[in-house]
Amino acid sequence: MKALITGGNGQLGHALRGCVPGGVTVIDRDVEHLDITDRAAVRVALEEVRPDVLFNCAAYTAVDRAESEEEAAHRVNATAVGILAEEARAVGARLVHVSTDFVFDGTASRPYAPDAQPNPLSVYGRTKLEGERLAGEGALIVRTAWVYGPVGHNFVRTMLRLMGTLPEVRVVADQIGTPTYAPGLAAALWTLAGQGACGIHHYTDAGVASWYDFAVAIQEEALALGLLPTAVPIVPIATADFPTPATRPAYSVLDKRDTYAALGGPAPHWRVQLRTMLKEIQAHG
Repeated sequence: MKALITGGNGQLGHALRGCVPGGVTVIDRDVEHLDITDRAAVRVALEEVRPDVLFNCAAYTAVDRAESEEEAAHRVNATAVGILAEEARAVGARLVHVSTDFVFDGTASRPYAPDAQPNPLSVYGRTKLEGERLAGEGALIVRTAWVYGPVGHNFVRTMLRLMGTLPEVRVVADQIGTPTYAPGLAAALWTLAGQGACGIHHYTDAGVASWYDFAVAIQEEALALGLLPTAVPIVPIATADFPTPATRPAYSVLDKRDTYAALGGPAPHWRVQLRTMLKEIQAHG
């Protein structure tokens, strides 16, 4: 099997390259080498590579900036997905597209099933939902949440930096979801793609947390591994105390039961995966 990865230098693209199954050849293209909004460039890349599977890991992920750059967000998160889907079909490739918990409004009191009614609250969420539609029925669409990994910009790396430099950190405690370790997500994507799965699937690590819970765990685990010199106070705050341009869902836990069944069992708990990532940083910096 041959796979092409867009957004190859991002944290998920990096993770996909780190767990390639045997017998698979991978070619990755980052934004410097492939503008997914350029149909002609996408066509040339796909005709050159002729992949069996196209993993789209490229996205406009600046959630707050998207509120003032809606056209740019729509171009990458929606229009480009339609281009990738159409050009992939033209060469016989299957599209694997990664989406988000932000397609939901967060008003539920139980985990969102894949067929739950979306109602995005932000430009980012709306453009990602439109991208799902444009991916088409034959695509594999995997919604995930709170992704982090050893490389790239993410909440864990930001917390480690702030906890190492500030006298205290303030973290929102009334937004509930589930962290997702990028290498775990990547392994799930490879498995689902290998099974020929299509349609909408949900995947995160197991468990539930607030951003505050996540921050507390980051500090505790980092201290145990010697990645932080000392503990600092972590102050729980309300969303209203930290206003942002984009509205975020207050509750975005995803129902992963069907995906876990397809994968042969549940993902590890998010705290186990957090420890794995911090050990990676400890070992390799």
